[in-house]
Amino acid sequence: MTDRTRTVLVGIDGSEGAAEAVRWAARLASGRDLELELVHCLQLAGLVYGGGLAGSQVLFEGIQQEGDRIAAEARELALSVDRSLEVRTEVFTDSAPALLIDRSKKARMLVLGRTGTGGCTGMLVGATTSAVAGHAACPVAVIRGRHGDGPVPQDGPVAVGVDGSPNSEAAIAVAFEEASFRQVPLVAVHAWADVVYDSTDSAARLLPQWETLQPTEERLLAQRLAGWQEKYPDVEVQRKLVRDRPRHVLLDESDRAQLLVVGSRGRGGFAGMLLGSTSQALVHHSSCPVLVVRPERNR
Repeated sequence: MTDRTRTVLVGIDGSEGAAEAVRWAARLASGRDLELELVHCLQLAGLVYGGGLAGSQVLFEGIQQEGDRIAAEARELALSVDRSLEVRTEVFTDSAPALLIDRSKKARMLVLGRTGTGGCTGMLVGATTSAVAGHAACPVAVIRGRHGDGPVPQDGPVAVGVDGSPNSEAAIAVAFEEASFRQVPLVAVHAWADVVYDSTDSAARLLPQWETLQPTEERLLAQRLAGWQEKYPDVEVQRKLVRDRPRHVLLDESDRAQLLVVGSRGRGGFAGMLLGSTSQALVHHSSCPVLVVRPERNR
C-alpha cells in the first residue's frame, strides 16, 4: 500500500459476501483512520427486452431504488463497526470491473466479497475478480472465510508468497506493513518448485538434487527479506522454504493465517494474463482473506 490516499474502496451488491467485505473494510478503516467508500453498480440487464428494446422508466426507477437500498444498508453496516467512520456511498450504471479499476486509482485498497449476486461483485470468483485484481492500481483484498468452520482468527499471522519476482517484492512490502500494523508474525513462504515431481516426464527429474539447490534458495529468501526486516524490526519473521508447488503450500498456510498476501503473477507468469495460476487458486480456495498486489510500476 502507499500513502497517496486515505480511501478504502468496497464493491457492494447486497450479498452476504459483500457484507463480509464491508465489515472487514470498516475494521481496517477504523483502525487506520481511513475513509470508506462503498460502490454499487446497478444491474441493468433486466431493462433490455428481446430484440434489444429498452425497458420502461418504471423498471429503471425500481432498480435504482433497490441500488439505493443496498447502499444505505451497507453504510449502516459499516457504521455499526465504528460510528465515527467517514463513509461515502455511490451508485453507478457503469460496468463493475471498469468502474472499480478506475476508482482504484484513488484508493489505498480495494475490497471485494467472496461471492456476489451480479452487482459490483457479480461473478466474483471469475472474470470480475481476475480483471480487477489484474489491473487495479491498488492492492485488492478478496474476503474469504473458513468455509463454515468459524471466523478467521484475528491473532493468526500474515503469510506472504516469495519467489523473487517484482510481483512478490511488492507483496513483501505490503505484507510487512500489514504484519506490523496487526502486531502479528509474518510467515514468508518460498516454494521453489512450480512443477509436479511424481511425473515420469517431469523436467524436474533432470535438475540437480534438492540438497544442492537448497542453500541457493535459502539465500534468495534471506536476501528478499533482509531490507524489510531492517525497516520493520518489530515484525517476527518465520521463514518457510519448501520443495512444493506454491499454491499447495500457501493454501495450507491460509488455514492458520488471518491474511494471505501474494503478487498478481509469479516468476512464470505470462504478460497477458490478468492473474497468475497461483493467485487464481488462492482467490478461489483460500481459507482466509487474500490480498493481491501488483508491482508499483504497473499500477
